[in-house]
Amino acid sequence: MVAEGRAEGDPAYGEYLANECTACHPPDVTDGVIPPLWLLPTDYFIDALRAYRSGERENPVMQAVARALGDEEIESLAAYFADLREQKGGS
Repeated sequence: MVAEGRAEGDPAYGEYLANECTACHPPDVTDGVIPPLWLLPTDYFIDALRAYRSGERENPVMQAVARALGDEEIESLAAYFADLREQKGGS
């Protein structure tokens, strides 16, 4: 669950999992078609991954990635990207 825009997951675990994410969502490129995940609000990030996982949002690549993630993994990824946003001076 998300409280006040913060994920309850483990940021260190999220960092471990993020290698697959950052292959397509590079953290240092902010002007491409694919958004850097640290720029996304935490609630949006979690809701989007859950929607891809359920098939509510359509994108074959993202659906395949999200279906491999449980809630713990999604929360941990969200926590990692939220920490990265803070490190980069985002809000």
